[in-house]
Amino acid sequence: MSELQGIKEALSHQESDPVPSGVEAAEAPNPAPPLILSDPPPMSGGALWRLTGFVKTMRPHQWVKNIFVLAPVFFAKDVFRLDLLIPAFSAFAVFCLLASAVYTMNDLVDVEADRAHPVKRFRPIASGRVPWGAARVMAVALVVVSLGGAVVLSLPFAAVAASYFALNMAYSFKLKKVAYVDVSCIAAGFVLRVVAGGFAAKIHVSWYLLACTALLALFLGFGKRRHELAQTANPAKQRAALEAYSPRALTIALALTGTATIATYVAYTLDPATRAFFKSDWLWATTPFTVLGVVRFLQLVARRPKAESPTQEMLRDGLFVFNIVVWAVVVFAIVYRLRPAELP
Repeated sequence: MSELQGIKEALSHQESDPVPSGVEAAEAPNPAPPLILSDPPPMSGGALWRLTGFVKTMRPHQWVKNIFVLAPVFFAKDVFRLDLLIPAFSAFAVFCLLASAVYTMNDLVDVEADRAHPVKRFRPIASGRVPWGAARVMAVALVVVSLGGAVVLSLPFAAVAASYFALNMAYSFKLKKVAYVDVSCIAAGFVLRVVAGGFAAKIHVSWYLLACTALLALFLGFGKRRHELAQTANPAKQRAALEAYSPRALTIALALTGTATIATYVAYTLDPATRAFFKSDWLWATTPFTVLGVVRFLQLVARRPKAESPTQEMLRDGLFVFNIVVWAVVVFAIVYRLRPAELP
């Protein structure tokens, strides 16, 4: 309880003082001057330097989000079936390329806003490391390759992948400017990943899995918006939708979605159908890992205001990553009914 109280106090402090003052303000990086597309790149380098800029624009570190594509195979107890793993990992690869296309397009659309951000102004497109025209060509190539691969896998999977891409295009050009709708679009993207994984491996997807995915994605999305709101004195300049958010409303949204995520997960582990399918009454014992993950994310939102994003920070946080790994190992042991003698 003391830990939760500390998080609440930190969030309250952000509400009353969203802009650093005193020494912190003096040390904060100055916003980058506005650039136009015809400006020469503010940095220079060789071919390798530009190539790594293209890779960075693709956000390979964000591909971990596409693990949700593999969730249906994992929870169907079919992770050892090669005939299902091949299409599942192929679907994972398709969504990685498609996500990279979306990230590139987002950076192209947000280039001016990114140049006004103290951290995002160093992104390859915003800084000029990746030329505007070359980034557009890369985005188109990624879309063609990923959607072409989706069609090869199966038409239902391709339809979901195309829906994911269409949703993200609508998000990039319009919906991200509408408060709460923007976070809902992010959550819908994660749900589509799970549905796509089910179609790729031809596995039925539980509504519990879809509900947990949607609630968790909403929780992470609201946390990101709460963090962004605390970073700037001019929210609309950084992200149009931020102007319609308030610290109090986002704190409430975080509390509601975090609690709902845990409650839905507990209901799933205690459901008679779940217990019968996995032939175990012990899946509920993994609940503490879920609670710790929610609490730790709230800590990252409240206590690391200088980070670019709490969703990126959590992947660098030792405690958060350790908790996820242990949760995955314990769930794997329960779902696949492993015993100490069966472990390598």
